[in-house]
Amino acid sequence: MKGLGPLLLRDLALLLPGARRGNTLLPLLFFLAVAMLYPFAVGPEPELLAATGGGVIWVAALLAAILPLDRLLAPDLESGFFDQWALRGIAEEMIVAIRLAAHWLSFGPFLMLAAVPASALLGIDGETLRTVLWGLLAGTPGLAAIGIIIASLTVALRGGGAALAGLLVIPLAVPLLIFGAGSLSTGGETGLALTGAISLLLVAIAPFAGGAAIRAAREG
Repeated sequence: MKGLGPLLLRDLALLLPGARRGNTLLPLLFFLAVAMLYPFAVGPEPELLAATGGGVIWVAALLAAILPLDRLLAPDLESGFFDQWALRGIAEEMIVAIRLAAHWLSFGPFLMLAAVPASALLGIDGETLRTVLWGLLAGTPGLAAIGIIIASLTVALRGGGAALAGLLVIPLAVPLLIFGAGSLSTGGETGLALTGAISLLLVAIAPFAGGAAIRAAREG
């Protein structure tokens, strides 16, 4: 386990907003831009905005999570860092698990903070906002896990990798979107519980799927 703490700190230094890999503020700005532009598209009726705003936040969160995928793993593979970590005996699965934690910390909590002004722009009341925040807390780890899996599968691709990653993420995230946004319309806890269950399953699978994909890319 020695050396894993510095690895997490390194990943956070790379991925947190304002860090070295740049453009890390872009998902948050994109998220807020969607919330700001949506009322212009559908009209200013408060009832309509309040009824659809929660779903818009979930769709915006999904699209914002796609933006950093090309920076999650590809620069380290190209720079030979994965080969160096393999020589030091650190398994790809462990590296992916640490990168997953850093990826979620770099956008999940900030997305929840951004949901507060976004909810104000969309006319969402306090009770619905509370459900949105619980849903994002339960669902964003799953979105991060999907992002890591897709980034691992497309890490060896050049050129069209980012576009392919975007196409692959959307269908995999549909269950999270259905139960996360669905909990707003039903007002029940079942949707949140299912969102959390799917999210935990994805988090458990991601290190093994991502590690195998990166190992194949290194040896390919």
